[in-house]
Amino acid sequence: MTSFDLKEHPHRRFNPLTREWVLVSPHRTERPWLGQVEKLPPESAPSYDPDCYMCPGNHRATGAHNPVYAGTLVFDNDYPALLSETPEGEWHEVGKSGAARQAAEDDLLVASAERGICRVVCFSPRHDLTVARMEPADLRRVVDVWAEQYRELGALPFINHVQIFENRGTIMGCSNPHPHGQIWANASLPNEPAKEQLTLGAYHASQGACLLCDYLALERARGERLIIENRCFAALAPFWAIWPFETMLIGKRHVAALDELTPDERDGLADILKRLTTRYDHLFEVSFPYSMGFHQRPTDAQPHPEWHLHAHFYPPLLRSATVRKFMVGYEMLGTPQRDITAETAAAHLREMKET
Repeated sequence: MTSFDLKEHPHRRFNPLTREWVLVSPHRTERPWLGQVEKLPPESAPSYDPDCYMCPGNHRATGAHNPVYAGTLVFDNDYPALLSETPEGEWHEVGKSGAARQAAEDDLLVASAERGICRVVCFSPRHDLTVARMEPADLRRVVDVWAEQYRELGALPFINHVQIFENRGTIMGCSNPHPHGQIWANASLPNEPAKEQLTLGAYHASQGACLLCDYLALERARGERLIIENRCFAALAPFWAIWPFETMLIGKRHVAALDELTPDERDGLADILKRLTTRYDHLFEVSFPYSMGFHQRPTDAQPHPEWHLHAHFYPPLLRSATVRKFMVGYEMLGTPQRDITAETAAAHLREMKET
């Protein structure tokens, strides 16, 4: 009998951050592919678009007027998903079994009011740029704004979590190509950070150490999933990745949030963001779409020594600029699945240029 081989045999990989599994089927890369594989035409955009809601000096859809800004611009989302004035309240409906209920969550229909604030961060006044095409100094200013917004929003008494993220590309639901990201600040902890809160806390309690510090040390020692690194950050394809070219950015020093980064570390974050997104763009010779977001400590009153700053990149492209990975069938009903291993994806990204 042949021995089990991660490179050849179907297997499950465990994600210690979410305590969930992903099915990996490396043998399926040998199947014939009859789908469409082609390059997209080069993107062209003006440096200023008079019809763009985010360009300097323009009016937004609500009639608000953008200042003629030279660096970054932050404003409250004109159509926010969360509202700061939402009244407190709960709604639930008890089932008919007559069983004793221990908490509201035991009921069958449950709703709870959610307060929050949604903001937009324009990375540059230039309409035609992306993170990959921005200068490091300009990206460093974006990092500073992210840290300032995290601190400012997190200091509000009713805010307990600040989610900073960017959707890049129309296939990721981005409605405006102007380089920008969003910040949603919640009264409650969203699902994905809540999963990480449990696992990071449990690991810290049982091991007296940081899960991501230990994981990064292991990945740097092995090297097979490491893509790039600088003095302060490392980018890698996580062992448990679901998306074909999914990556993580992990800080080398144990800090819990963006506002704890030193000036040198902020430079390092700007540097690695540009280098990684440039490699993405070279992979299929297209401005690579993705959803990217930072996970960092909640902003409640607890110290959270278990938290370690990191970012997730979830790009949807699979084999070319036009072939996407979809979550369908078994993946929606059972477990996420991938064919290309994390090791293969990391090797492809290591081969890409950074200029």
